[in-house]
Amino acid sequence: MSTLALSELLGSTVYDSTGAASGHVREVALAPQEDRTKIAVLIVKTSSGNRLLPIGAVSTIEGVVRASSAIGDWVLADGAEGLLLLSRDLLDQQVIDVHGRKVVRVNDVDFHQDTALGHLQLRVGGVDVGARGAIRRLLKGVVPAAALRALLQRVPPREIPWDFVDLIETDPARRVRLKISHERLAKLHPADIADIIEDLAPDEREAVFETLDEGVAADALEELQPRVQKSIVESLDSDRAADIVEEMEPDAAADLLGDLPEERTAEILVQMQPEERQEVSGLLEFRENSAAGRMTTEYIALPLTSTTHDAIEAMRSFEGRMESMSTVFLVDTQGTLVGAVPLARIVLAPPTAPLLGLTQEPLIYCPENAKEKEFAELFDKYNLLTLPVIDSKNQLLGVITPDDVINMLRAKL
Repeated sequence: MSTLALSELLGSTVYDSTGAASGHVREVALAPQEDRTKIAVLIVKTSSGNRLLPIGAVSTIEGVVRASSAIGDWVLADGAEGLLLLSRDLLDQQVIDVHGRKVVRVNDVDFHQDTALGHLQLRVGGVDVGARGAIRRLLKGVVPAAALRALLQRVPPREIPWDFVDLIETDPARRVRLKISHERLAKLHPADIADIIEDLAPDEREAVFETLDEGVAADALEELQPRVQKSIVESLDSDRAADIVEEMEPDAAADLLGDLPEERTAEILVQMQPEERQEVSGLLEFRENSAAGRMTTEYIALPLTSTTHDAIEAMRSFEGRMESMSTVFLVDTQGTLVGAVPLARIVLAPPTAPLLGLTQEPLIYCPENAKEKEFAELFDKYNLLTLPVIDSKNQLLGVITPDDVINMLRAKL
């Protein structure tokens, strides 16, 4: 197996089966919907226009391209429907390196060249994002080929395997035709996805979000800076925005919608499912810089008569964030907060143990109108994992988690 760079292939003379010089390589193209790695065609510039030379009709590529068919068999290139043109669509473009978790610029594309069953195959091996690719392109045709090869041997390669590359396509129609998704990106931690997205231009951010499923998009959105959150949500249609906001933690969703213009917030709320809409709408009524404005309404609260078995069963069905499971709260029939039971005590106790006998003292809580400084100091003083928020009747309204405090402090930096 030999290697070949896109910049070396572009401009190469193409000879047809008669041995006549028929044109020069103008583009190298993939058909991603058929095979994401295999080169499908070469676009050859001829005297009669651009023509498509299928890679199966290429005999050899050794400085020049030799075809096994006559130029008359190469169809005229009528646009590039369904094709990814590597020179136009990759060179100097930004792509996502999912292994390195960053955005990089493509300087060249490297191919693996092989012959299988008598037919030449050309597959994308990776993208060159280092100096080697840039030097190769800058000096091609300027210095002798032998001198250029000698120079490149002294430049260490910096290549990203093609399997670790996610493409960014801002045109929705082309994304569909080329079947471009961001499955690899979606497997990263939401914080890493957020870092990558913040390095992209606004239209590129929107393009990436359009291909992520709602759950992944919601997790990533929660990690973004508020101004970036707002920009992305305002760019999405109301249906798509509502689907994503529904998957967010209620407090994070309320914070986001609270930063949007009232008209835009109303458009998104009306598209949300009734239960999620009611939950978020309730949080929007609280001031953002108060305890109630920072809390989440997803927590585990059980009756006073509950046992550790009841708590474990409640955890199994709980769909909120993990941090909210660190404490189980006990409430009376009026919803009044009576006690808090740490997860560690529940795990160590027998299944029949009453939760009321496992409560932690003292019971730390804060009123709904507590200021940010007040509840942040409670977290610091008592090393809390959750802080319950109560109303004027001591009824449990929600809980604040360390993530809520961290996000609050980050927004002030």
